Amino acid sequence: MTAKTKKKLLSFLFQLLAIAVGLLLIFPILYAISLSFMKAPEILTRDIKLLPDSIQWENYRKALQITTLGRYMINSVILAGVSSFIRVILASLSAFAFAFFEFKGKNFLFMLCMSTMMIPGDVVLVTNYKTVASLGLTDTYLGMMAVFLLSVLNIFMMRQYYLTFSKEIYEASRIDGCSNLRFYSRILLPLSKPVIATVYISSFVSIWNTYLWPMLVTNDDKLRTVQVGITMLNSADGSTIYGPIMAAAVMVLVPTVFVFVIFQKQIVGGMLSGSVKG
Repeated sequence: MTAKTKKKLLSFLFQLLAIAVGLLLIFPILYAISLSFMKAPEILTRDIKLLPDSIQWENYRKALQITTLGRYMINSVILAGVSSFIRVILASLSAFAFAFFEFKGKNFLFMLCMSTMMIPGDVVLVTNYKTVASLGLTDTYLGMMAVFLLSVLNIFMMRQYYLTFSKEIYEASRIDGCSNLRFYSRILLPLSKPVIATVYISSFVSIWNTYLWPMLVTNDDKLRTVQVGITMLNSADGSTIYGPIMAAAVMVLVPTVFVFVIFQKQIVGGMLSGSVKG
C-alpha cells in the first residue's frame, strides 16, 4: 500500500468515525422529533419503536392548548435577546479597558475577575435571589435578567481578541484627538464583528435554555419562560404526557438550531480569533 493510498484510507476512516459520532450525538434529538408525532400507545409500548406508524399533529395541538407556549416563547426571546445585548456591551467595555488601558493593579483585577469563574452558579443562587427580592424585582423581566447581564468568560474572550490589535492603532487615534468612546464605537466595535457574534449568539442560546433562575424569581404565569412552561405540560392527575412534552421540546429547539446553523461560521471564527494572540 502506497503512502498516498494509506493517507486516503485514514482520511476516509476518520470521516466515517466523525459521521458515526455525529449521528450518535444527534440521535436523541431525532428520537424526540419522532416521539412528537407518535400517539400515546406507541410511546408507552415496551417494544423499541423508532418511527411513528403515521404522522399526526395532535401532540403539537395539545401542547399549544394546555399551556400558553407562544407567550412563554416571547418571554424567552425578551430575556435572552435583551440580556445578550447588554452582556455584549458590558463585556466589550470591560475588555476594552483591560486590553488598551494601563493602570495600577490591572493584571491583579483581571485575575480576580477570572477567579470568579471557579465559583459554581448554584453556590450564589440563594444570595442572588435575596438581592433581587430585596430590590423588589421578582416577577419582573429585570429580575430575570439580573444574573445574566455580565459574563467573565465573555470578557476574557473579547479581551483576547482585542489583544490581537496593535496598540499603535489606539495610540494613533489618541494623537489625532479621538476620544476613548469614539475609538471604542467607531473603530473597535466594527472590527470586532466575529467575536461580538460569538458572544451574542452563545449567550442567547445559553440564556434561552436556562430553567432554574427564571422559575425561581417568577410566580406570575405570564412571565414564565419556555423551559419552565414545558414542565407544566402534565395532566391534571400528575401523570406525564410524553407526546405533548416532546412536541413542545421540538418547538422550543427550533430557534436555537436555526441560530447555530445560520451563524456557525461566525461562532467558530470568533472563538478561534479570540484564542490566539498575534
